[in-house]
Order: sequence, then structure tokens, then C-alpha cells
Amino acid sequence: MKAALLQMTAGVGPAAHARTVAGAIDDAAERGAAMLEDAFEKGLLEDAAIAANEAQADGFWLIRDTVPAAERARGPAVQHDISVPVEDMPGFIDAAVPALESAWPGTEAIAFGHLGDGNVHFHVIAPQGSDGVSWQAGDGKAISRQVHDLVTAWNGSISAEHGIGQLKRDELARLGDPVALEMMRQVKRALDPQGLLNPGKLI
Repeated sequence: MKAALLQMTAGVGPAAHARTVAGAIDDAAERGAAMLEDAFEKGLLEDAAIAANEAQADGFWLIRDTVPAAERARGPAVQHDISVPVEDMPGFIDAAVPALESAWPGTEAIAFGHLGDGNVHFHVIAPQGSDGVSWQAGDGKAISRQVHDLVTAWNGSISAEHGIGQLKRDELARLGDPVALEMMRQVKRALDPQGLLNPGKLI
């Protein structure tokens, strides 16, 4: 948005540029308030808080940015970068959290970040006192499989913003659409017949 505003105001003085930026910010705030009001009226929202200044906005971001540190303080966890259709995200979280916590007593499932774009960080924290290495290799691995099965059942993706990498390669082979995977292999063979480019990744 900043780039667009800079292009829009190219060639004007600093004062005019500042007024244009301030006006755009005010317009965005009004649109956001209207969207919130509409969501309240439709029963889609129960509560909301809007930052009134930069200090409050920074405070909101601090809450978000310190979630990983708070999680690490609780103990080891298996982390999942997943997505489901935006309209299904509340239902997915409501179903997945109790399903996992009941299947794995002592664990705590948390979902944070994004949400509005269908992408969410879905982590499962180990029971208190667990040894991180052994838990992640055993129960943690089985929990990740269950998370991926749930995501697939909800027509989602086991990888959202961070890609498949090497950790999810076997899960992609297990859960991915066979036709799509074969098309990927064919493209790989066509572009890299000797397997020289990034070997051992994805497919």
C-alpha cells in the first residue's frame, strides 16, 4: 500500500503527500469500522478492539509476536503451518483442538496468527515434563499425522506460507492428490532430467 501511495503522490510536495497518506489511512479506518459493524450485526463477531494510536497498535503486535516465546516457555511442541478455506477456519479449530487434546492427554493445542486468510499456525504443546527430543520423535510425529489428516478432511492444505520442505515430503506423498503429484514429477523430469536441481526435495 505504501508503494501505491508513493506512486499516487509522486511530484507533489511533502505537505500534500502527508495529507494524501493521512486521508488514505482515515479511509481504511472507516472501512474497517464499517466491516466490524456489519460483522456484529450478522452475529459473526462477539467482541473486538481497535487500536486508537500507534502505541496501542504496537501493543497488539507485541501480543502476537510473543506467542512463540510464550509457547517455548511452556515446553516442546509440534508446529504446523496449515490452511483451510477461510469460512471453515472457526469450525476446524473448534473440532481439531478437542479432538487432539482428548486423543493425546496432557497436550494443549493452540491456533494463532493469520486466521483471516485461511492460514493458521496450529501447534500442539507436549504434556508438562516431557522430554522434547523423544516426545517429538514419538507422540509428536503421530500428532502431526493426525493434524494433517484433519486438515485434509477439511479440504485444506498441510502447508501454507512455509512450503513443504523436507519435513513434510512424506506427508505430501501420503496425502497429496496422485494426479497432481504425477504432474509435478513430469515437470521435474522435463526441466531437470538428471536430477541436479535441488535434489531430494519435494518429489
